[in-house]
Amino acid sequence: MYYRPDNLNDALDVLCVKKLKIAAGCTDLFPATQNEFLGDNILDISGINSLRSINIEKHFRRIGATTTWSDLIKSELPDCYEMLKQCSKQVGSIQIQNSGTIGGNLCNASPAADGVPCLLSLNASIELSSKEKIRILKLEDFIKGSRDTELQNNEILTAILIPKTSENGHSSFVKLGARKYLVISISMVACRLEVLNDIITDITISIGSCSAVAQRLKNLENILIGKNIKSDLVPEIYKFEYNNFISPINDIRGTDSYRIKVAKVLVKNAVLETIDKF
Repeated sequence: MYYRPDNLNDALDVLCVKKLKIAAGCTDLFPATQNEFLGDNILDISGINSLRSINIEKHFRRIGATTTWSDLIKSELPDCYEMLKQCSKQVGSIQIQNSGTIGGNLCNASPAADGVPCLLSLNASIELSSKEKIRILKLEDFIKGSRDTELQNNEILTAILIPKTSENGHSSFVKLGARKYLVISISMVACRLEVLNDIITDITISIGSCSAVAQRLKNLENILIGKNIKSDLVPEIYKFEYNNFISPINDIRGTDSYRIKVAKVLVKNAVLETIDKF
């Protein structure tokens, strides 16, 4: 069966009585099947216009779950979202950017999901809606492992919430892959930086494709807070013990030791690129 409601209430009603696979852009869902069509019972939420929007609320910015990468690229957002725009321009191809959704990227929970490091660095939370209640989870609590999330069968991820306290400073996103488009990253880093009188007052650094789940490097952040951006930060970045906080795999794209080396370089590049924006 295929359901395509035009409002959230109807979608949640259907989930109460049937176990359905939720679809939106389908850029991850279609490749996951070997068939020419999706065989499961499908709940297509792409017709729910309220889920495709970006709005400012009292304490946070609300990004609807079916907002596409192209929507993010075109949106007028504060400078701290530079990394998310850079990331959006590197997701898949232009066709995928036009169809793929930020909510789907999170629900797919790939270790190489481009959006996760950026949203971690923005201290994002996730809104999960069911007929009974709305749950708000921190992003790091929502994704439990590779292809594994806290989403329940009766829930829809309806929004990503960015606290206003994170909407300061500048940011950058860098990644390494075999080519520019249609690439699964070897490693990627998102960095958000706040500076006052040349001193780092806040920094968030998140790394993806180097663990089952993207990780915030909070210990490195603590080392860099209070440093002068005009000083040489590279030694601090390079001597950090990355292997204590990430656990990259060996696969066709690179060995675990190679990914550790790449991680150091990408963190350095992301931090220095962000500093250059001040």
